Amino acid sequence: MGVEHQVPPDPPDVIAAATVGRVGGDGSLAAPSDPGDEPPLAAGPFGAWLADMQAALRGERDADVPCAGCTACCTSSQFVHIGPDETDTLAHVPVELLFPAPRMPAGDVLLGYDTRGHCPLLVDGRCSIYEHRPRTCRTYDCRVFAAAGVEPEGETKEAVARRVRRWRFSYPTDADREAHEAVKVAAARLRSRPDVRPEGATAPTATQLAVLAVKRSGVGRKVEGH
Repeated sequence: MGVEHQVPPDPPDVIAAATVGRVGGDGSLAAPSDPGDEPPLAAGPFGAWLADMQAALRGERDADVPCAGCTACCTSSQFVHIGPDETDTLAHVPVELLFPAPRMPAGDVLLGYDTRGHCPLLVDGRCSIYEHRPRTCRTYDCRVFAAAGVEPEGETKEAVARRVRRWRFSYPTDADREAHEAVKVAAARLRSRPDVRPEGATAPTATQLAVLAVKRSGVGRKVEGH
């Protein structure tokens, strides 16, 4: 099974390899190309999800995603970043599947994908190193796109985009709805205003945009406690 050691257009971020996306001027999710083809999926109460996701991004826990057998993120030509401190993961990934991460410090590596765009460690539809998977995979949650109103684009990301279109958050309180609006506003600001991006950052990819919006909304812990 060959692995394409392509160089990604941007350094990988904390969630997944670089992707391209779009967001409406008001921060709303772009209209799905095939609305109604698949039933919606319950994404959970927004405030609770946001608090958990922010904790995962701080490294305090793994993301808890109701994948229900979905492997879209594992089959969408993703480059997966692995840091030098992830010794357990590195011990379980064949070295021939790794290559130096471009524009990142020595020791940072990327796990590529095979000629189908699949993670080479996905075997019979399941992660063969699940208990030892990279931090990138542990914190990946495609609901960040739905939360930020950002949709992945590109033929290789269509499976992820279809999943994103199906997520539907619930809003037990007004605070949950306000928190969701805050994340979408943060995404719109990050996209349109270079001055609010991290120092030295260029136009963000869809993944970077969604993750930064979740990080910067500043409302997760407040909503969690209502």
